[in-house]
Amino acid sequence: MVARILLLEDDPAIAHTLCFALEREGFAVEHKSWLHEARSSLAASPPDLALLDLGLPDGNGLDLCRELRQQGSRLPLLILSARAEEWDRVLGLELGADDYLAKPFSPRELVARVRALLRRAGPAQTKQAAGFVLEADGLQVRFRGQVLPLTRRELGLLRHLLAAPSRIHSREALLDAVWGQSAESLDRTVDTHIKTLRAKLRAAAPELDPIRTHRGLGYSIELS
Repeated sequence: MVARILLLEDDPAIAHTLCFALEREGFAVEHKSWLHEARSSLAASPPDLALLDLGLPDGNGLDLCRELRQQGSRLPLLILSARAEEWDRVLGLELGADDYLAKPFSPRELVARVRALLRRAGPAQTKQAAGFVLEADGLQVRFRGQVLPLTRRELGLLRHLLAAPSRIHSREALLDAVWGQSAESLDRTVDTHIKTLRAKLRAAAPELDPIRTHRGLGYSIELS
């Protein structure tokens, strides 16, 4: 249901910031710090997009970029690098990268680039699960064939719930993921948005109520 992103970045602080920014926008992120870890992850379960740092403890992100293209992979690749020289950008693109983002950059710009690459990847990147269809850019959801008229927060809540079906998400976790804060005074905000989200799902499919309330614990979504 949710676009999966592989982040190859050896700086813990940068990786934490990028994971937070992407997960807050509804993407599922797998972080690796070593080139060999990324190779293993790609072989085991290919993501929808990969973010590649260049300078790594055991190699260079460009090596992985070259390998993937030589293998015929069409996986969208976005290089992240502190090297801002024209030659570095040209080399990365010539080796098969789809985009190149020089550090420092804002998380907002990264999210915009990721969405653009997923849109460019085409319909194959659209995610579907149990009546839900999430478009590749993550900005529109259809349920039982109907586009849901969701606000930004409702969309964020739905994407977060769909990222881990059946898992119980606490109000604090939902606040942190969707609003970026966990103040207890805002607990009712989650309840209010869940209520309106439920109403919109029922309007599209009156016989269904996929969101479950777990008293004292939080919320989950069931796809069966």
